[in-house]
Amino acid sequence: MPGLVIKPRSRIFHGHDWVYASEIKKSFGNPQPGEVISLKDFKDKPLGSAIYNPKSQIVARRFSRRKQDLDKDFFLRRLKLAFSLRERLPVDPLLCRLAWSESDGLPGLIIDRYDRHLVIQTLTLAMDQRIELIVDVVQELLSPESIVVRNDSPMRKAEGLEPSNFIATGNDPDPVTLEHGNLKFKSTLLTGQKTGLYLDQIDTYQKVSELAEGRKVLDCFSNQGGFGLACARAGAASVTCVDISGEAVSNVTQNADLNDLEIRAIEANAFDYLKNCDETFDLIILDPPSFTRSKKALNDAMRGYKEIHLRALKLLNHDGYLATFSCSHHVTRELFLNNVRDAAVDARRTLRLVESYSQRPDHPVLPTIPETEYLKGFCFQLLPGR
Repeated sequence: MPGLVIKPRSRIFHGHDWVYASEIKKSFGNPQPGEVISLKDFKDKPLGSAIYNPKSQIVARRFSRRKQDLDKDFFLRRLKLAFSLRERLPVDPLLCRLAWSESDGLPGLIIDRYDRHLVIQTLTLAMDQRIELIVDVVQELLSPESIVVRNDSPMRKAEGLEPSNFIATGNDPDPVTLEHGNLKFKSTLLTGQKTGLYLDQIDTYQKVSELAEGRKVLDCFSNQGGFGLACARAGAASVTCVDISGEAVSNVTQNADLNDLEIRAIEANAFDYLKNCDETFDLIILDPPSFTRSKKALNDAMRGYKEIHLRALKLLNHDGYLATFSCSHHVTRELFLNNVRDAAVDARRTLRLVESYSQRPDHPVLPTIPETEYLKGFCFQLLPGR
């Protein structure tokens, strides 16, 4: 088997599974893009098996500590293990992420379940080359009504992959109506945001909505309106959802009608809306898309977060709540918390931390791969008279 020899002090010796070009001492056996390769240390000791793509910054991704191939038996074993974990977690098994990349030993493979339908993403070259095999294994294990391959993520560009969305098995399921808790969502799996619905946040909607009864609520970067819908269902006095996408605003309105809820949906840039708004609110929710996909843009991202925090605090009534989230793994929990703290100091507001949030447990975190922990959030209460 062809492979790579890894330099001393590389991150793989500290438990990480990624190998960058700068960490390679030499290659042997002429490895080909998408091929399974072996990894060795500088003393010729085996480090396991990895997938290879010289076009990517992450040249190799280890998926096993022993010699292994990406054949049908491998996918059957790994996917059975991933599926069984979700059955034991406190999540709805019919509305969850069934497999999540490195966290399930399947680098670049994502499988989401939406009731009787599955959505598959392949974000690495090796998984993309084996999409037919993956679809066959998933069909054998779960027999869904349809399998949608949703490969329009911008992350594929880093692997040299083109966008490609299609129905792998069954008929086009769109639009689908999904139920979670006491809410219904109309979603499109082939063309909607992400793979159809933000599963990593779906349980947090209910947690935040517990603060909403009788309160004026502002949900910025609302997307399909998950937070706003939950707050309206919980008895909020009023709910305003703001998103820059006209399609997202239309989805909020449709979902509100589907649930017989009253929500004001506004198409606007959330930064501008917060700056120019002449209302105040009792609960403000900030759940923006990732402000950075690289460390180079981290400083700009932190300025963006501070700006929306400052503007939101100016619109927050005393004794009100601010729930704020970041979905970039480059923004650590500590860095994000410090950002809110600095904004509060500049705004001359005193905040009390009420609750911390993380991604849903069907998006498990590997401590040795910090990139698997990306979603973090906090809820603060604005102390009156302080």
